[in-house]
Amino acid sequence: MHDTKIKVLLADDQAMIRQGFGYVIGLQDDMALAGEAADGEEAVRQAERLRPDVVLMDVRMPGMTGIEATREVLRHLPGTKIVILTTFDDEEYIYQGIRAGAVGYLLKDADVEDLLEAVRSAYRGEAVYKTALAVNALQRMAVSGAPSSAPAEVNARLTDPLTEREREILQEMAYGLRNDQIARKLFIAEGTVKSHVHRILQKLGSEDRTQAVVAALRSGLVE
Repeated sequence: MHDTKIKVLLADDQAMIRQGFGYVIGLQDDMALAGEAADGEEAVRQAERLRPDVVLMDVRMPGMTGIEATREVLRHLPGTKIVILTTFDDEEYIYQGIRAGAVGYLLKDADVEDLLEAVRSAYRGEAVYKTALAVNALQRMAVSGAPSSAPAEVNARLTDPLTEREREILQEMAYGLRNDQIARKLFIAEGTVKSHVHRILQKLGSEDRTQAVVAALRSGLVE
C-alpha cells in the first residue's frame, strides 16, 4: 500500500464515464478519486478546492470547454497535471490542449491499463500523448511557441550544452516515450536514461519532463 496516493479529479459531462473511470481509479492502491465535475466551470472550482495531482479533462463539455478549463486551472494551480481525455482523435484538439498546458492527450477508448499508466506518467511529470496525431501537434508547437504553463523563454546557448546522447534522449522524450522504452530503443540501461533525464532537466531549468520537452521544441533543440 502506498503512503501517498495520487489524487485524481475527473471532469466529464457524462455521468457513466465518471462512474466507470472513478470505479477503476478507486481500485488502485496508489490512486484516490478526489472528486468529479460535470462541466468546465465545475472542474475549475473543484480543482481549486480539492487541489488534485492529476485531472482527467474531457474536451467537449457544456459552457467552458476542457481546453479553457485546463488553461484556467493551470493559471491558479500550475503544479497540477492535466490529461485531456476525449473520444476525438483530432490534431487541433491535441495542439490546443498542449498550448493550454496539458501534459497529455488520451482517447476514452484506450485500454484501462493505458488510462492508469497515463495518470501515473502525468504525476511523474512525463508527457502522455497516446495518439497517432500527437507528433504532428508537437511539431506545430516547435513553430508556434510554448504553452502558457511552460517557461517563458529558453536560452538556446546553454552554459552547459546538451551532449549528443542527451539530445537523442530528449528527442525520444518529445515523442512521449518512457524511460524504459527509451532504454530499449537506444540499447542502454534504464538507470542511464534516468541519469541523462535528470541532467537534461537541470540544464534546461525545467521542473519536469513536459516543461523540458516544450522548452526544447520552442528553442529548436528537438524536432
